[in-house]
Amino acid sequence: MTTQQEKVIPEKYIPDVGSHIETIDGKDYLITNDAMYTFYRRTKGEFSPFFLGMRDEKKLLGCKCTQCGLVRVPPFLTHCPDCNFAPTEQVEVEQVGVMNSTPPITYFATSLFQHMAPYGRGRVIFNGADTAMSVILYTTTGILVPGIIKKGTEVKLIFRDNRIGEMTDVFCVPSAELTKEQIEKKGLLESEINWESPIEPELPQANDADIAVYEKALEEMKSIISEMDTNERARKDIAGWKRDIQVKTRGGRFAVIIDDGDIKLEERDLSTPDFVMVSEDPRTLLDGLAYRGAITDSVINKKLWISKNMEFNTIFKLDRMARSVARSKKV
Repeated sequence: MTTQQEKVIPEKYIPDVGSHIETIDGKDYLITNDAMYTFYRRTKGEFSPFFLGMRDEKKLLGCKCTQCGLVRVPPFLTHCPDCNFAPTEQVEVEQVGVMNSTPPITYFATSLFQHMAPYGRGRVIFNGADTAMSVILYTTTGILVPGIIKKGTEVKLIFRDNRIGEMTDVFCVPSAELTKEQIEKKGLLESEINWESPIEPELPQANDADIAVYEKALEEMKSIISEMDTNERARKDIAGWKRDIQVKTRGGRFAVIIDDGDIKLEERDLSTPDFVMVSEDPRTLLDGLAYRGAITDSVINKKLWISKNMEFNTIFKLDRMARSVARSKKV
């Protein structure tokens, strides 16, 4: 396995020396770049075989009590407290298991985990284990929303292509989303999963009333996005961001193009969009862009579907643009 050399703190997060002024609600505030940090090294100690097993051999290891036979995963004990501290031995368990509870979903992560969101975090009892292991959870069907993974859902352990010996080297997806061969394969890699073909929701056939609603909403969205494109505060929200988004609704479809601070709406189909948004009612997206609601909430509440889980960050940026325009009008 080859690994890319990266810094603990990526270069893009290290600001230049200096200061600048930010104007918020008509008031100037001086912002100074500074730093407070500590770098350190830590050992995995007696748990090193567990992490090395995942990193180098794509194995999931546990510890088995030599007296009672209880298998704990991860192998966080070298001696069993239930058997007068009898020693444990290292064993390998299967890479398929069952959720022992319904996991919460993190949509708005801290900066340290923002690149991973949205994600679930739950405890899985893998076949051959008697205890549950906390693990990150994803879906291949688009955005992770409540109901996809719950208590009793069978999941498969997936290994990152680039692993460094951390718990984030692995995650789980529902077994039902994989082929029989993928489920049975030991050490299945994330690159061996099809993330590009989620099941897109089917839209009902549009009638004249649906088309009329779409055309009215489209004109409003054109006006709002045009305003966003000329609003300096909103443009900052998508600085450095580029996305071609295909939007599909019951009454019609269009594209939203984001290009490093620029945003526009075009009435056309994209041949290779970065991701797809589907909403039966175009007013769902309209209300979010008009700051009458949050687009992120519409995704979470299953009123709006997006084809790629990691594009939730783009949805968040659209919400920020709507808020920026609204705040500008208060000045």
